[in-house]
Amino acid sequence: MLSKKAKYGLKALLYLADQPDTRAVLIADIANHERIPKKFLDMILLEMRNAGILCSRKGKGGGYALALSPERIVIGTVIRLLDGPLAPVPCVSQTAYRRCEDCVSEEACRVRRLMGQVRNAMAGILDVTTLADIKRGVGIPEFPLSYDI
Repeated sequence: MLSKKAKYGLKALLYLADQPDTRAVLIADIANHERIPKKFLDMILLEMRNAGILCSRKGKGGGYALALSPERIVIGTVIRLLDGPLAPVPCVSQTAYRRCEDCVSEEACRVRRLMGQVRNAMAGILDVTTLADIKRGVGIPEFPLSYDI
């Protein structure tokens, strides 16, 4: 499940991507517009700045802005930065693999096989979707918000 940290990070990136001429925006403005707690947002934006996704400017006209064009900001990269690996279980992670202590045989584990498919499906979408794609709504099909189970 996507954490609030990653969700807020994506919302902040989209807000910044909507600014004309890569204008720097104050944290308070982003927090108010997106309804994100300011202290939490400050931590998130700092993490993205340290990773080179954002840049910050001090003084008059200062604030945060995108350091990269929206076409170069890959959503999978942002989520991994803020939330860690995409894999639902560590034994299928490509970046933080750990063998499950209770598993007798990884090769025969049906849960691992299923979770590997889940991880691959998520990565298959998130690693080809950019901030620009989300902004334009490109490649994002509508999906039902409720399911009959």
